[in-house]
Amino acid sequence: MNPAPTGPADAPARRRRLGWPRRAFAQVLLMQLAIAAGVTVLATGLFLAPLSAQLDDQAMRRALAIAETTASPRVAEDLLGSEPSLTGPVQREAERIRRAAGAEYVVVMDIRGVRWSHTDPGQVGRVVSTDPSEALAGRHLMEIDSGTLGRSARGKVPLRDEQGRIIGAVSVGIEYDSVRDRLLAAIPGLLAYAGSALAVGAVAAYAISRRLQRQTRDLAFSDIAALLAEREAMLHGIREGVVALDGSGRIRLLNDEAQRLLGVGPEATGRPLDEVLGTGRTTDVLAGRVTGDDLVTVRGHRVLIANRMPTDDGGAVATLRDRTELERLGRELDSTRGLIDALRAQDHEHANRMHTLLGLLELGMHEEAMEFVTDVVGVHRSTAEQVTEKIHDPLLASLLVGKATVAAERGVALRIAPGTLLPDRLIDPRELVTVVGNLVDNALDAAVGSEDPRVEIGLSGEGRTVVLRVSDSGPGVPAERRELIFTEGWSTKKPPAHGKRGLGLALVRRLAERQGGTARVTEAPPALGGGAEFTVVLPEALTEPDLAPAER
Repeated sequence: MNPAPTGPADAPARRRRLGWPRRAFAQVLLMQLAIAAGVTVLATGLFLAPLSAQLDDQAMRRALAIAETTASPRVAEDLLGSEPSLTGPVQREAERIRRAAGAEYVVVMDIRGVRWSHTDPGQVGRVVSTDPSEALAGRHLMEIDSGTLGRSARGKVPLRDEQGRIIGAVSVGIEYDSVRDRLLAAIPGLLAYAGSALAVGAVAAYAISRRLQRQTRDLAFSDIAALLAEREAMLHGIREGVVALDGSGRIRLLNDEAQRLLGVGPEATGRPLDEVLGTGRTTDVLAGRVTGDDLVTVRGHRVLIANRMPTDDGGAVATLRDRTELERLGRELDSTRGLIDALRAQDHEHANRMHTLLGLLELGMHEEAMEFVTDVVGVHRSTAEQVTEKIHDPLLASLLVGKATVAAERGVALRIAPGTLLPDRLIDPRELVTVVGNLVDNALDAAVGSEDPRVEIGLSGEGRTVVLRVSDSGPGVPAERRELIFTEGWSTKKPPAHGKRGLGLALVRRLAERQGGTARVTEAPPALGGGAEFTVVLPEALTEPDLAPAER
């Protein structure tokens, strides 16, 4: 069987096998090793470059010192009193100094540049191969140059007689290869130090890479980048709020939905949670000071469900779900069920009344039948008239008429307090309907079962302020619990089928505080038996008195 042909599709696989590794651990290790090796080579080169120049300078200074030693009065005297020869006193003295100093050559020349000494006997009596004018002019010279004996570190000085006149010059050379040998001899030691530094760097790089491997779970950088891109798309695309906190309580991440639900902007990232949200149950839930699953909290006018999951680094990730609409629907469902029960009871009572009326007619008691019908109709009409005379807003008046019917069916007397008068100038009737509906429902629940069940509602408007009072004949609220009942999740009643209780009074206070108002509970007047009285003040609930309805 012939092997399968390889094509362009196999190229990435071959590059992965032979080229750059994909794992983050291997990439970081190789990069750190390359950096450590580069730094070691650079440091070694930066050290060797001045070392070479330093050795050359030392060699030239040594040659100059030997030349100065050679240019003594005795050599000057021998130069003036003899001829250049292999056995002359100048050659003997120069060779003695050369051997003692380990120089390559010691050349003594006269004023004409003729050598009187040299290592090579054939060069004695000949003119020097390099220009001696600098030394013969009285200047000291150091250089690295080439002569008859090859490259050397050279020093030249003038030779003076006893009167100080220049009669010649001395040139001393040190073989340049010997300088290189010294440099090369120093390299193994330097490489040993460099190798030790590289080994330490490699061990440190391996340790860091292993730590990075554990923290990244051995993922490739491309995989990490893809995960980050997917995380950003997911966090900002889901319809749940996500809040990530670090171990010190600072916000690390807020997705778009969390910013909307909490009413904060992206600038909240990096700041402490308490500073961004302030004190309250929402902050306590997100910070973990309140524990549990599906915790209910209110932020502004929103009802939120929060869950918190701790992370390994001491932080946490919290999710937020908006349950405002669900809670509103649940309360509407509760109200609808109450109305259905009231209508069912009314239907039963209406059937009884119709049977009574039919009996009166069959017995020929027509006058009694007329009086019976008048009484029944009058009760309902008087209740509606009493409400609409004092409550001019149609939406709120309709709510109170319905609540009066429900109260009657539950055996509770609901009446409008004296002095009640609310003009038809409400800015947002729905908010006041929410407040009144919650307080009346709670008052009816509290009044049922009391000796004389009663609920009294008072509404007044002055300027732009609305003051609402709802009193009942129930057991009241102990003084130590009068603030606790306004927190989310607190309730003494059994949770309904659609969800948790303990949100109504919290919403009442939040709606009041959003308008700059207050909500509090005290003891009801003695006339009602000492139950509870809730007072809500809404400073910005009405329009200006001189505004016509069409202008609002």
